[in-house]
Amino acid sequence: MKRYHCAVELAVDVLGGKWKPVILSHLKEGVHRYGELRRRMPGVSEKMLTQHLRELEADGLVRRESLDGRVPRVEYRLSEQGERLRPALQALYDWGIQRAADTGITFEPLPFH
Repeated sequence: MKRYHCAVELAVDVLGGKWKPVILSHLKEGVHRYGELRRRMPGVSEKMLTQHLRELEADGLVRRESLDGRVPRVEYRLSEQGERLRPALQALYDWGIQRAADTGITFEPLPFH
């Protein structure tokens, strides 16, 4: 088992990288299918999104559910562990909004199809 010397070190190890917190933030809003996440994150490659979703699932933060039907589909949602991140994800979101306002950064609208 990996050894840590600080709780933030552990958190960054699990949540680190550019895309994992963004994936979790979108899932905080509710259940999403893979294609929905792709559209909400136009800068991430399919390979990277798939890899991060698998890692988040393996770490117990995301649940992947396969639904049978005429067209099989997969949905992703926060697990119970992932739900515990809700306040931290909201704090990051709020900080980002304030930072954008303070520095004049604007957000590009997402392409919805």
